[in-house]
Amino acid sequence: MRLAPVWGLGYTRCMSDLIDDNNIEPSNPAEPLRRAIGERYLTYALSTIMDRALPDARDGLKPVHRRILYAMRELKLTATGGFRKSAKISGDVMGNYHPHGDAAIYDAMARLAQDFAVRYPLVDGQGNFGNIDGDNPAASRYTEARLTAAAEALMEGLTENAVDYRDNYDGTLTEPVVLPAAFPNLLANGSSGIAVGMATNIAPHNIEELINGCLHLIKAPNARDETLLEHIPGPDFPTGGVIVEPKENILEAYRTGRGSFRLRAKWEVEELPRGLWQIVVTEIPYQVQKSKLIEKIAELIQLKKIPILGDVRDESADDIRLVLEPKSKNVQPDVLMNTLFRQSDLETRFSLNMNVLIDGRTPKVSSLKEVLRAFLDHRREVLQRRSQHRLDKIDHRLEVLEGFITAFLNLDRVIDIIRYDDAPKPALMRENWAGTHPRATSEDDYVSPAEGSADGLTEVQAEAILNMRLRSLRKLEEIELRNEYDALLVERADLEDLLASEELQWDRISDQLRETRKQFGKKSEGGARRTEFAEATEIEDVPLEAMIEREPITIVCSKMGWIRAMKGHIALDQELKFKDGDEGRFIFHAETTDRLLMFGANGRFYTLSASQLPGGRGMGEPVRLMVDLPNEAEIVDLFAYKPDTKLLVASTAGDGFIVPTDEVLAQTRTGKQVLNTRGDVRALVCKFVEGDHVACVGENRKVLVFPLDELPEMGRGKGVRLQKYKDGGLNDAITFTLADGLSWKDPAGRTRTETDLTEWIGKRAGAGRMAPRGFPRDNRFN
Repeated sequence: MRLAPVWGLGYTRCMSDLIDDNNIEPSNPAEPLRRAIGERYLTYALSTIMDRALPDARDGLKPVHRRILYAMRELKLTATGGFRKSAKISGDVMGNYHPHGDAAIYDAMARLAQDFAVRYPLVDGQGNFGNIDGDNPAASRYTEARLTAAAEALMEGLTENAVDYRDNYDGTLTEPVVLPAAFPNLLANGSSGIAVGMATNIAPHNIEELINGCLHLIKAPNARDETLLEHIPGPDFPTGGVIVEPKENILEAYRTGRGSFRLRAKWEVEELPRGLWQIVVTEIPYQVQKSKLIEKIAELIQLKKIPILGDVRDESADDIRLVLEPKSKNVQPDVLMNTLFRQSDLETRFSLNMNVLIDGRTPKVSSLKEVLRAFLDHRREVLQRRSQHRLDKIDHRLEVLEGFITAFLNLDRVIDIIRYDDAPKPALMRENWAGTHPRATSEDDYVSPAEGSADGLTEVQAEAILNMRLRSLRKLEEIELRNEYDALLVERADLEDLLASEELQWDRISDQLRETRKQFGKKSEGGARRTEFAEATEIEDVPLEAMIEREPITIVCSKMGWIRAMKGHIALDQELKFKDGDEGRFIFHAETTDRLLMFGANGRFYTLSASQLPGGRGMGEPVRLMVDLPNEAEIVDLFAYKPDTKLLVASTAGDGFIVPTDEVLAQTRTGKQVLNTRGDVRALVCKFVEGDHVACVGENRKVLVFPLDELPEMGRGKGVRLQKYKDGGLNDAITFTLADGLSWKDPAGRTRTETDLTEWIGKRAGAGRMAPRGFPRDNRFN
């Protein structure tokens, strides 16, 4: 059997199922294949998790970013130095540390240079490194880069044994396992990635707020999440915007490591002459491409989904400036923006998933406190290792200084040995310098490596003396050596105290964090908070009237179903043009804010927006292109929706009921089934309910009048029998007030009213009596 090369967990399960289905015994040669596939996929999964997708909680970097920064440091691309071609940088990273595609390396480096993608750029780019419109960076041969001060702060202490090193991929060089990280870069710049079976998505934050939270956590290791939220109120996105997420939701997200933040664009109203105004968007949500945002808004305008929005323009230069023009100055700016927030990416939701590698090995969804604690523990380890490294350096220097001072105290003998002895180095080590050792004049209790051999110099001291320049034999040099020796003794004592006291270590870490806060805090360039906080306004229900400018129109619909909306309220008996073979059917006055209800012979109601109807210059458009009305179903009635009213609906079979107009509004173009019909039965009557009685007339010209309360009120169904027929069916029905009488127009066009209806009043579902004298021949009341 041939297996499709589908790699992933599903592939492993597929192989396992195949082996199990075939009842292959463990001794079968296929069993090692299953084990091999499982082991190799597990190795791949762990490699993806640890070496590609998830960041380290200590320095907030993935391996590719860490290697880029380290390679740039090796190239001496300091923040105050010159730039180098990006191709050179990506080439060095690929050749020395990261054996993957140069395009992937360059893309990762370019992102570190984009001030709209990372809050504190770690790479200073020169050239086209992409923009917020979504354009890609220029090729690596055209751009140049160097480190930023923030990147240098992440690598401060690399030369002082602050972190462990490991061999690179081919064992020719070494690279740091993690960077010292002077600030919590994981939260400062955020991170995102997709691994095998897990993902991460962390928002950027403000460094000053993060350091304030770290300082509080140092003072109170068991600090509550609510207290940390006072120092770190929420993300600080590089593109600004306004966070409208409730505080309790932010707290829950930081407490669990999972959640989301609603982020809106920042906007303001600009006043124009003659009472006009426009909206200017100055900040857009994080990770939203400006060009696609404009395309989406333009599409909404074209499709008339936001009728109150007239136009959108991009006037951006270095800063973002999107201009939104309303169709009318009477529109409320808040209503317009709330509608745009709901239908475009002017409002987005950033999902938080703080899945990180604790100690560089264990993936875990961590809370805000856990991430900060991982950073602080790392800083303590860095402090201890740097202090021990400095202590070792001091010990070595003190040993050398002791040799120098000994040489100065016995200068003639040292010169004599060097001048006349064939092997001066062993001779210096054998010579007895007792009584002239610098410790004899020092009250410090420091014990040097040469303590056990005070009668001679160590190999290090002898080598240093032999390498000494003659100009160093000045008397002034001796004084400087003694001063340096005493100063190093004091520094060494301080370091020993530091390494022995946890409290002093945290005090030193606090001082370092304060220095970092001073360098990158809110008073530094670009350090002030960019993202603001606000309460979200309700945007779910924007009334249609607020969306559309209210204007009078006249709705015209032909017999063949061509509909249009003519401006203004024209005379209803005005001569209008229609297509050949067509004629007028419905004409009535309405407004652009109205919704129209159309009742089809299939018993379905359809809803149309008057503002979206074609203009009256042409013949209009077929209404069947706007709603899904079948070709065989005629239009029974078309009228403007009136809230809080009721309709009488009936079929040709004489069945009907009362339905509220609010129940017949359709949300889709397929309409809403209200009156159920079967076979040859079709919907026939749709009239507004006015009065207290119902009058029916059948095809047999018999009229029946009965009280309105005998009809049920329903939302959907077949209804009840209005009038009984031996042959034929219902021809028309109407509601009226009995006290005012029943009116109709006679063949001459005159209105006639019958007030004495005793002869025709009966029970619902009765047969009725023949119509009064002068009743219209078409058997209709209107």
